[in-house]
Amino acid sequence: MPSSKTIKKTITVSKNKFDLEIYPAREGNYGTEGPYWEIFPYDYHAALYAFSNKDKLNKIIKNKYINNGGENELTERNMDNNKKW
Repeated sequence: MPSSKTIKKTITVSKNKFDLEIYPAREGNYGTEGPYWEIFPYDYHAALYAFSNKDKLNKIIKNKYINNGGENELTERNMDNNKKW
């Protein structure tokens, strides 16, 4: 499922680091599908945290990176970098 449009970020939740991969929405057989995401813990403690707090992590990812447009956050950051020119 990975493609060149996959958004990859490193996030920290309650002192635990994760790699977040967001796969954008696409047209499927039943209309628009997605977006989908996966998280990959950095270490054993992060894996335990993710296992114990799955609903909390899903809520944080949806609110902070999916619904509010994690892509916009990247665009804003790039715009700030362009202002330094």
